[in-house]
Amino acid sequence: MSHSAEDLEYMRRALSLAARGAGHVSPNPLVGAVIVRDGRVIGEGWHAMFGGPHAERNALANCTESPRGATIYVTLEPCCHHGKTPPCTDALIEQGLARVVVGSSDPNPLVAGKGVRILREHGIEVVENVLKDECDRLNAPFFHYIRNKTPFVVLKYAMTMDGKIATRTGASQWITGEIAREQVHRDRNRYTAIMVGVGTVLADDPMLTCRIPGGRDPIRIVCDSRLSTPPSARLVESAGSLTTILATCCTDPDRHAPYLAAGCEILTVPADADGHVDLAALMQALGARGIDSIVLEGGGTLAWAALRAGIVHRVQAYIAPKLFGGAQAKTPVQGVGVAYPDDAVRLSAPRVTQLGDDLLLESEVIACLQES
Repeated sequence: MSHSAEDLEYMRRALSLAARGAGHVSPNPLVGAVIVRDGRVIGEGWHAMFGGPHAERNALANCTESPRGATIYVTLEPCCHHGKTPPCTDALIEQGLARVVVGSSDPNPLVAGKGVRILREHGIEVVENVLKDECDRLNAPFFHYIRNKTPFVVLKYAMTMDGKIATRTGASQWITGEIAREQVHRDRNRYTAIMVGVGTVLADDPMLTCRIPGGRDPIRIVCDSRLSTPPSARLVESAGSLTTILATCCTDPDRHAPYLAAGCEILTVPADADGHVDLAALMQALGARGIDSIVLEGGGTLAWAALRAGIVHRVQAYIAPKLFGGAQAKTPVQGVGVAYPDDAVRLSAPRVTQLGDDLLLESEVIACLQES
């Protein structure tokens, strides 16, 4: 079904508003709303913080005139249940909206089409699936978590045009430019957690914080099968003020003690066939703790392990117009690798964004690794 240019225009505006809630609404979805009468925006809002009013109620509160008879554009189907706030369907009915234009359907079993049905039962015209793909993509982590209760995992890396993540000496700072690095920090603000392997901790001693004004630091997770993270690592020393989880197969309480004393959390998980952290089991454990999304920023070893375990849902490749060369220079995905092209992880056609001189390619995982 094709939609009018006006409907598309205002839904794009609603999408841009929704994104403003990034880092503040999890585990709720990002939602934006725009109220229009006779080609004029008379109110708009977004879900700004967890536990606060939803986008529709914020838009209604910001109206410059009565919304009776107007159209509201909302990126996600209005809720019809009592949660932290009353149902948005009630507010739209009470305020006399004549038309509701919806982007995504809500997969939450408490909504799942009921919101649209209630609105129609009250004589409100409802138009669905306007910019559905864009609206769905915005809330892919929320949709995945609602359905699976495990985190939505984004594998992110920066590489040169010849596919290197470091030089032959191991130097990697910086591959991309400042604009691309700012985007990385926006994603650290958006996703609930960031995960690396112990190899990255040993090589780079990172902080894994968000460095944008007003940003939120993600929960920091280190996959450390044998618990070899140095107690002097910056991640450990800052664990008293920044949530830090060490995921390990080590069950020795004496080994745990210095990390616990520093403020780290220890999450013991089973080992996989290779003796490393079982990443599928780790996702179940993190999901049970309410962690709905993770950006995976480790090196090539962890990237391969994550792909092999089938836990990756989206891939973000930042590509810099540089060439490092070097047969031994590291690549984004290492491990054993597949034997044949047909065994590869299959990705969707990439969305391409230019960030200064660099490119960001983003694809969804559509078929997991087929190892030979």
